[in-house]
Amino acid sequence: MPDLLTIEGLRAGYGEAVVLPGMSLRLPESQVLALLGRNGTGKTTLINSIVGVTRRFGGSIAVGGRDITSMRPDQRARAGIGWVPQERNIFRSLTVEENMTAVAQPGHWTVTKVFEMFPRLKERRNNFGNQLSGGEQQMLAIGRALTLNPKVLLLDEPTEGLAPIIVEELLKALGKITRSGGTCSIIVEQNAQKVLGLADRVVILERGAIVHDAASADLKADPAVLERYLGVSAKV
Repeated sequence: MPDLLTIEGLRAGYGEAVVLPGMSLRLPESQVLALLGRNGTGKTTLINSIVGVTRRFGGSIAVGGRDITSMRPDQRARAGIGWVPQERNIFRSLTVEENMTAVAQPGHWTVTKVFEMFPRLKERRNNFGNQLSGGEQQMLAIGRALTLNPKVLLLDEPTEGLAPIIVEELLKALGKITRSGGTCSIIVEQNAQKVLGLADRVVILERGAIVHDAASADLKADPAVLERYLGVSAKV
């Protein structure tokens, strides 16, 4: 499978601080990558660097073979970066449908397709963003990112603060989205147990560097790795 995301020697951070000292990472089509690590290890910085909101000191980023390193965040979105930030950042004064049509680009993921994936959004299509529950807002944030028809979907703590039944629904949808083709996903998650069943591959960061990169199934079979780097067990 062709690589949809290619990161080579990325040095990035904030101000004069370098958080990622030399990140290299490749993601092929249809792969779900779980990005794990303790707080402050560079997970969100990596996501933000792909989006284009950190300071780059060196290295490159390409999406679908196209170099996006010098692009602004809005240009990166048009080039294939879909971002669901931890804060969701939905347009609270717009309706559910308006949130998606405001950013939509031509492609497979239309508003109708998003409504098929998340039926409760269809039920609330005329509700304003500030009238939705936390779970509905997260569905809308994902749906809005999808209508950009991204090649790379980035999700920062997508299940935080949500009820278990909503978490299950979201993770199931994310698996379908990525494996439908044409997309790869990076999911930042504090709780490894939530994403090991969804992810194909797991990368663990420490001090802005990759210290473990393996198939999710391998990590399940060797819970000592999670205990070593995260202080938790892979067992549910």
